[in-house]
Amino acid sequence: MTSGEGGAEIVGLYRELDELVDRIVAAESTSASHDEVLAVAESHERSARRLAYVGLRRVMDCSDRGVPEREGFSRLTDFMVLHLRITDPGRRRKLMAALLSMYSLTGELVDPKLPNLAAAFAEGAIGPEHVLTVIKILDKIPTGVEPELRDKAEEVMAGYARDHEPKELIVLGAELLGHLDPDGTLTDDKDRARRRSLELSKQDAQLMSTLEGHLDPVTRALLDVVFAAWAAPGMNMPGDPDSPQGSRDDVDIEVLKKAAERDYRTPAQRNHDALHALLDAVVNGGVLGKSHRGLPPHLIISITDTALREQAGVATTASGALLPISDVIELAAEAQQHLAVFSGHSAEPLYLGQANRFANQAQRFMLFARDGAVCTCPNCTQPFTHLEAHHAEKDWAQGGFTDVIDLAGACGKHNRMVGDKPGQWSTHIIKDGPDAGRPAWVRNGRDGRRGKPRVNRNGIVGAELASRLRERDRPPDKEKNSRTVESAPSTGPPVKPEERRRVPRLIASGWAVNTLEL
Repeated sequence: MTSGEGGAEIVGLYRELDELVDRIVAAESTSASHDEVLAVAESHERSARRLAYVGLRRVMDCSDRGVPEREGFSRLTDFMVLHLRITDPGRRRKLMAALLSMYSLTGELVDPKLPNLAAAFAEGAIGPEHVLTVIKILDKIPTGVEPELRDKAEEVMAGYARDHEPKELIVLGAELLGHLDPDGTLTDDKDRARRRSLELSKQDAQLMSTLEGHLDPVTRALLDVVFAAWAAPGMNMPGDPDSPQGSRDDVDIEVLKKAAERDYRTPAQRNHDALHALLDAVVNGGVLGKSHRGLPPHLIISITDTALREQAGVATTASGALLPISDVIELAAEAQQHLAVFSGHSAEPLYLGQANRFANQAQRFMLFARDGAVCTCPNCTQPFTHLEAHHAEKDWAQGGFTDVIDLAGACGKHNRMVGDKPGQWSTHIIKDGPDAGRPAWVRNGRDGRRGKPRVNRNGIVGAELASRLRERDRPPDKEKNSRTVESAPSTGPPVKPEERRRVPRLIASGWAVNTLEL
């Protein structure tokens, strides 16, 4: 069988699979007996697990053939998310690395790292959660354990996974680890360094976050010292102006005793408040320096005038966190405030700044207010505190301007990915339509193909919702409704650049410029 015939065969098989799925979707189960319904449900779940394993091989086929690069993607993860619409690329890649045969640097096909788990997954006996749970358990095996024992542990856990749920596997895995290293003598500094971690979850519906991690012994000891001094009863109580702040060694003992009598917090809550007080002291005490990527290393908050006036909603910080309006008002009492002004109700900012090589602090504040708290590249969630000022309209080396209307916030990775080569990005500032003033990103494909201009909306959802609500309450405009909503954005400089530069020159000279809407 030739490679072409093989390719045609697998394409035909998946075409038949689509047709079969259509028939299954349209089929009724009302005439089936109870035993038949149970058998069909079991068969469906087993087939879904088997297809999940085969799906890993299909993604690996694309990677081995260089398909992502040909389609204009520099990373396999971007190809998985944007082209294949895979919602869990990190999990998929972890499964692929553990369960699939891969080619070595010398071109040899290497067996899977976890062959017994791979076989169970391929049969449909276990699912992705079983595999990921076992991988976490095996990663905790000390490096001093002999390879033969590690292989035997993988075989045993793969057998357990066929009959037990992931929660049960955690208990069984703990017993297995205890058997491999009963007295802890095999665990060394390398194991502890490998497992150290600290992760902050996304904010939930109440804007709360979960802090999870593994602390090495020294970090744990340092944290104990902090909690002993800053989390003592009566110390750093929120909402109590008479509560001593900072460390207990720096306060009057009588004042601390009286505050402790009013302290009804749990030990966990006191630890939380101590960490809050410590971070506040670090951020506002000058420990972080005077500047980070052109912005002061302090809390920088963006909020709409409507939310502030109605005292409802949330605000966004430059690091991407959300704050309730009550906290914003309390912080604003001691904050240095900056005002960002936009033209009308669009996202196009008024002129601000100087024609320098690097954006100044005022321009960075403006970019944060316009584009939100994340990188402007589509699907990127890097916070504004990690961003650089990118010349989105025209690169500086090609004669571009360092004006706020030409700049965009971009993380270091995506800033370096802008260029004319396949797989890179092209950027411009949209001139017309509802996104006027916002940066657009276009992916470069091979053979001169270009993708559709895209805007990252992760940081501007709230502003767009407020704009839609204003449009709903505004009387209809026949002239506006007759226009095309989406217009082709222009990427070049204005026709008369000398007129475009006039307003920023006036501002730089000290003139006050007002914008009138007729």
